[in-house]
Amino acid sequence: MTATDADVICELEKRRFETIVERDFHGFADLAHPELAYTHSSGTLDTLDSFIEKCESTYYAYHRIDHLVESVTVVGDTAVVIGEMRVDMTAGGTRRELVNRSLGVWARVDGTWRFLAHQATAKR
Repeated sequence: MTATDADVICELEKRRFETIVERDFHGFADLAHPELAYTHSSGTLDTLDSFIEKCESTYYAYHRIDHLVESVTVVGDTAVVIGEMRVDMTAGGTRRELVNRSLGVWARVDGTWRFLAHQATAKR
């Protein structure tokens, strides 16, 4: 039995959140597209380099991320993931508990899925 693209994306989503919590930023970078656009629920936009730099400096420190994938839509070489994130983190020295809706975009490049974009929106 072979995994569908949606199954592969679900596993990659799990891995990307694990790498962030485990502070494995090399592993995160290996999953990401070089042109990553990472938009936080605050509206702050990071590139791959700026996001990793902020995580390495502990400006962003992720203590726990629970991520529920609600749907994965694959169209050609693009996958869109809709989900919900419950995050325990420190941002800029302030501990926060967040509940966000999330959108993740993956692009298949030369046969490999790469994490291209993230958008988080606070749930109210």
